[in-house]
Amino acid sequence: MLRAMGHGRAKGELLVAAAGGMVVGAGVVMSAMHAPHALAMGVRWAGVLLMMVYAWRRKSLTPWIFVAMVAGAELGFDAPHVAVQLRVLSDIFLRLIRTIVAPLILATLIVGIAGHGDLKSVGRMGLKALVYFEVVTTLALAVGLVAINLTKAGVGLTVSGVAPIVTAPVATRWDEVLLHVFPENLAKSIAEGQVLQVVVFAVLFGIALATVSEAKRAPVLRLCESLSEVMFRFTNVVMYFAPVAVGAAMAYTVGNMGLGVLVNLTKLLATLYGALVVFGLCVLLPVALLFRVPVLRFLRAVAEPATIAFATSTSEAALPSAMEQMEALGVPRRIVAFVIPAGYSFNLDGSTLYLAVASIFVAQAAGMHLTLGQQVVMMLTLMLTSKGVAGVPRAMLVVLLATASQFHLPMEPIFVILGIDALMDMARTTVNVVGNCLASVVIAKWEGEFGTEPASEVVRDGAEA
Repeated sequence: MLRAMGHGRAKGELLVAAAGGMVVGAGVVMSAMHAPHALAMGVRWAGVLLMMVYAWRRKSLTPWIFVAMVAGAELGFDAPHVAVQLRVLSDIFLRLIRTIVAPLILATLIVGIAGHGDLKSVGRMGLKALVYFEVVTTLALAVGLVAINLTKAGVGLTVSGVAPIVTAPVATRWDEVLLHVFPENLAKSIAEGQVLQVVVFAVLFGIALATVSEAKRAPVLRLCESLSEVMFRFTNVVMYFAPVAVGAAMAYTVGNMGLGVLVNLTKLLATLYGALVVFGLCVLLPVALLFRVPVLRFLRAVAEPATIAFATSTSEAALPSAMEQMEALGVPRRIVAFVIPAGYSFNLDGSTLYLAVASIFVAQAAGMHLTLGQQVVMMLTLMLTSKGVAGVPRAMLVVLLATASQFHLPMEPIFVILGIDALMDMARTTVNVVGNCLASVVIAKWEGEFGTEPASEVVRDGAEA
């Protein structure tokens, strides 16, 4: 009975949201048909209020972000002079996000490398996993890069206050690029926002930490784990401000640039979803067939964690279910316990594809002409920086901002992306989880250990529930 009541309540909430969207759409149609401005505006705001009722009843951040996006676009259209003054709210949010970059990357990457003990003891399985992670994420970057260059979703988006730039100011000499990767002072790298240098330090520190004795490693590892947990919580606290920032960003964008920007947003969203589908069909599916993964059984097993990831936009929320389902599928527990958590730092397929799309979108919106070589350098940077952030909600925004700063890209186009980031986050997080689940099966198959160990009774019960 309680379950039926819950389904009925959820259905009622969806009906309220759908009604709100329909009312907003009716108001848009009325404006297009030259109905009285006040009447059409009143209808649209009535629809926004219905959507607010839906968000209030859901008690979740994601619906509020959707509603804020719609309300911000409406405010930017109705009162552009007021809307353009709201940019400071988005600036506050972006500043808070930037404070997360260095400690979050530092802590999560060190834990990801050193958390499994001595790297030598990880052995062949660890090497195979890392090789697989790098190959698949590189292919994800390539798919994203091709997709955004084909659709050119950012071209034609006029960004106020940013003059078109012919080329990105990236060092042209290979030795300068290489030298700039390595830090000379960690505090200086953090202060200057040099994310690559922080990543290199974290990798070397993690390797060194993994090679010392357990007695020496444990306290530092606990400190890094605690720091990462605190930064996750810090991120969650900052994200409570996200609806306000998204609404302000959308209001500023529409008020300053007009509704034409929504055309670019739609093209960007379609580009990402299309690229993720292509990645799934042209990369993940062939990999599964190559390693003789039972595709139908895998899809049934991954359905639950993928649904959790899509609904929460959080890879970590799906981690327990993913590990349980993969062990029940036939992956030995020791492989599950290594590959899936490691993949949360090293195998974010959907997120790396998103970063390729979003970063080139920003350059296109700013009028930058990036040569193929410059785009490859940017992709190599993203390949490294994306390893340092775990799958928390909208964490890729942190990496995108850091990359924009690293390559002197303007911040204004990111305001545009922020307006639909929640929609993009749901898709890329789902691909992250599916990719990591597939990685565990592939490594088990590669090691010849798939299906060799029966899952525990507790795991079987949980997977069948």
